[in-house]
Amino acid sequence: MIEAILNYEFLQNAFFSGLVIGVIAPLLGVFIVVRRLSLIADALSHVTLAGIAGSLYLSQSFAALALLNPIYLGIIASVSGSILIERLRRLYKHYEELAIPIIMSGGIGVSAILISLASGFNTDLMSYLFGSVSAVSRQDLYVVLAIAVVVVLFLVLFFKELFVLSFDEEYAKASGLPAKWIHLLFMIVVALVIAASMRIVGILLVSSLMTLPVAAAMRLARGFKEAIILAIVFGELAVVIGLISAFYLNLAPGGTIVVTSILILLLVILIKKLVLKFTIKSEGEEIL
Repeated sequence: MIEAILNYEFLQNAFFSGLVIGVIAPLLGVFIVVRRLSLIADALSHVTLAGIAGSLYLSQSFAALALLNPIYLGIIASVSGSILIERLRRLYKHYEELAIPIIMSGGIGVSAILISLASGFNTDLMSYLFGSVSAVSRQDLYVVLAIAVVVVLFLVLFFKELFVLSFDEEYAKASGLPAKWIHLLFMIVVALVIAASMRIVGILLVSSLMTLPVAAAMRLARGFKEAIILAIVFGELAVVIGLISAFYLNLAPGGTIVVTSILILLLVILIKKLVLKFTIKSEGEEIL
């Protein structure tokens, strides 16, 4: 595969995009999981699908838009969805979780209509749903890199504020932090990462890369920063193993990346149980 990566541009695009996504998706995923917002990634992924389906429909209907890259409308739809979720969360102050199924349902409904208008499922749409190694263009790679820069800058500037918001939102508000605006910016950044990840992981599976590595990391980590580091390590392992498997087995990379993430999680849970069992047994022997 190394020789193929050196010789083929589409493999270079897919591999390097995957490496970048393997960092930024779990990096934001730690904050998403800690704040109990895991389903938001699913909701935004369905809204992104509506943007992709709309872009494909426009490219079929208007010759001038035939070369329009669907990732741009996907990004617009995803960011718009994140803003709408925030508006609905404020509207339903005592039932904030209602915002997620409302936006998810809307995304699915609009997607179904646009997919029907775009003559149903086709190869392009399937590659966005489940990822595709061959579909990642150099333009897609540049978009992923640009979004990665935005993510890093955002976390560098607001890491302390996000940390406080994640563990004690009431204290953050009482201490004068602009919690509303920071959370809105966080949601927009999450939306950008979801849109950037769709070519590799697929729209329907992207939320898994944000949560599964974090779930594995939380079983081993002894602190927040350690959880971030482990989540990134597990995310990178899932992406690299998943892309290699997809290349040799001719499978959708989204599926292989997610299955690899699940296997890593199961392995971590097993190791944790074995270590705990061995520790209890050792302590018991020392008492005796």
